[in-house]
Amino acid sequence: MEQRAAVIEVRAAGRRLEGWAALFGVEASVSDPARGTFRERIRPGAFAASIGGDVLALRDHDPRRVLGRTTSGTLRLREEARGLAFELDVPDTSEGRDTLVMAERGDLGGCSIGFTVNPGGEEWRGDLRELRTVSLAEISIVSAWPAYRGTVVQCRSGLYEPRQRLSAARLWLNTVGT
Repeated sequence: MEQRAAVIEVRAAGRRLEGWAALFGVEASVSDPARGTFRERIRPGAFAASIGGDVLALRDHDPRRVLGRTTSGTLRLREEARGLAFELDVPDTSEGRDTLVMAERGDLGGCSIGFTVNPGGEEWRGDLRELRTVSLAEISIVSAWPAYRGTVVQCRSGLYEPRQRLSAARLWLNTVGT
């Protein structure tokens, strides 16, 4: 399985994380032991076949740190013109609470996806690989550095005090221009 990550923006207003797990047309530099370093871009429609399947929401690609899944309805995915959008109902567990606190503070590194490329699902032009159709296994909220830049995670909950909401709104406004 391949994994790709992206930078996030954070806005606090709830017990839900939402945003972009992957963006279409954004180029990333990828290092692969078998192929070396190459550039990669995701084509619109690449995730369409995966939307109805069982996709997990994880913390840092760790299957022991499940935050939600599509089959339970706690993770919802959709393709939009910009990319793969998600909504995640964060569980009231230590992992879920920790993730929300990290999002509120702006300490998360990004969103990431774990996928396999379907047969005929990639097109190569020199060192550029375009992903045309993939089987999405998971999206992850990651703590470290991303490969893809520009994805968004927004925190939605009634848990935070108004002062914290204002602080998070300032974080969100500061990151929109970057």
